[in-house]
Amino acid sequence: MKTLKNIPITKIQRASKLVQTGAKVGVNYLKYYGDKMVYSEEDAKGRLDESNATDIYDSLKDLKGSALKLAQMLSMEKNILPQAYVDKFSLSQFSVPPLSAPMVMKTFKKSFGKFPNEIFDTFNSEAKNGASIGQVHQATKDGKKLAVKIQYPGVADSILSDLAMVKPIAMKMFNIKGEHSNVYFKEVEGKLLEETNYLLEIKQSKEVVAACCRIPNLKFPEYYEALSSKQIITMDWMEGIHLSEFTNGNSNQELANTLGQALWDFYLYQIHMLKKVHADPHPGNFLVSQKGQLIALDFGCMKIIPKEFYIPYFELFDKDVLADSKLFHNKLVELEILRKGDTEEEIAFFTKMFHDVLSFFTQPFREETFDFSDSNFFENIAAIGERYFQSTRAQNMNANRGSRHFIYMNRTFFGLFSLMFDLKAKNVKINNFKTI
Repeated sequence: MKTLKNIPITKIQRASKLVQTGAKVGVNYLKYYGDKMVYSEEDAKGRLDESNATDIYDSLKDLKGSALKLAQMLSMEKNILPQAYVDKFSLSQFSVPPLSAPMVMKTFKKSFGKFPNEIFDTFNSEAKNGASIGQVHQATKDGKKLAVKIQYPGVADSILSDLAMVKPIAMKMFNIKGEHSNVYFKEVEGKLLEETNYLLEIKQSKEVVAACCRIPNLKFPEYYEALSSKQIITMDWMEGIHLSEFTNGNSNQELANTLGQALWDFYLYQIHMLKKVHADPHPGNFLVSQKGQLIALDFGCMKIIPKEFYIPYFELFDKDVLADSKLFHNKLVELEILRKGDTEEEIAFFTKMFHDVLSFFTQPFREETFDFSDSNFFENIAAIGERYFQSTRAQNMNANRGSRHFIYMNRTFFGLFSLMFDLKAKNVKINNFKTI
């Protein structure tokens, strides 16, 4: 894999990169119109998606930072994007072009005040893994094998300008309108800024490890504050394969069930016991060890769940609330899904849509055990989600609904469900976390 000697940092440099990509996409559409004369509509559209996904991802992987983080988030939205985009954007989870060795040394010295060889006994300047915000190097000290995560230069400084560029695209893609959109983007902005503070990530990591270390078949690295800084994290090197690699080749159903139970317990315990959750559930943040244990990594994105949101949110999981139209309506108002000023048409539409979504989405929580390999369950959720986006566009309705806390809570649950489906985990005990 090629290495990068520099990253566009200034607003002008990053905007220019996106403009260049836009030009490539324009050329792809011209080819698409030509392809339609030769190939079927389906084949021509497939070629267009493949070309656009490649060009957009190639641009984002060079920009890194919050632009690439967006691709990482979208890679989990398998029901929204065409498969070509999901496949390309999934590479952002743990496989992007790394910084060159000289740039690594320069970045490390600027952040830590010393070169790696002044701190570690050995340090491999060639990155082992790279993702949206930083890349991981292997090092040793006092006989311990360590993982050293180095943040890409300029990531924190470019977040505001990146979001300003991405906002119009995201609003069009997800049909977001009106004054409430700023609340959502502020929520995303805050979380992205938190992810660039590695000292905060160490603090959060230690809190999660201390609280969740009793969960069976779940392991964490140890973190070393003395060998870390605001842009550098040092932790134990954990041996294992990425969760996506495991799911692609696994044929051991018992192991899949064990890992699925550990993953489910991990998230439900955080949500209900800690009221604070690891809100970045994608395959790049989990490994599977040779002993068949799940290894959880990267706690930069943690979402605090305030009581005033937690209570009504989970009351919507109650079948009695779903069955009581007045109570259900009141909860939708409390959670800002229905708003003052909504028309009767909007109230009827969003009430029915969210009732349909929740009726399927909360199904696992009404069972003692659940089969997450059931494709019908996920197809139903996907179909409702697709109908929602198409209907809001067709009827010109504002799709940004709900409290700002929905953004990362929904991302957490849909990401968790997606990972559980990838594992094909069966007989998962839904309330097992209560026994830990």
